[in-house]
Amino acid sequence: MKQISLKHLILAIAISSFAGAAFAQYVWIDERGVKQYSDIPPPSSVPKSRILKERGRPVAPAANDQAANESATTASLDKKAPMTTAEKNAEFQKRRTEQAEKEKKANEEAKIAAENSKNCERARNYKRTLESGERIAQNDQNGERSFMTDEQRAHELREVGQLLQKCK
Repeated sequence: MKQISLKHLILAIAISSFAGAAFAQYVWIDERGVKQYSDIPPPSSVPKSRILKERGRPVAPAANDQAANESATTASLDKKAPMTTAEKNAEFQKRRTEQAEKEKKANEEAKIAAENSKNCERARNYKRTLESGERIAQNDQNGERSFMTDEQRAHELREVGQLLQKCK
């Protein structure tokens, strides 16, 4: 008789230990939408709405469904379908075209800047010539050679001065 009661006692202890472990479990849905099972509480970063079961407090099935729906929605938003080869090629071509346009624009801007620099240097040289007092010959409409008058020289100096203001 003692053996039967000892077997019953061992069986009762074993059953109660399994029931206690199951009672102490926690169930929650992590940020990736995966159900997590543990005998320790979930991290504090897990919101209460995602905890499906706590020690001594089972969550109602409606709350489980709502939490599962929220996790599925969050998981579907977080996960992007992998890009197909055609999409990768389209993205590559787009980046390549944008880069070519940027390079073309930069080259055009560099060319304009070089031309502006060259024109400014010519204007500086012309101003030095006008200020030097040398006689400057010009051809008129008939192709005859004439020399610049002092009034013409002053007028040219004013115009060159206005052009050089843009060069700074």
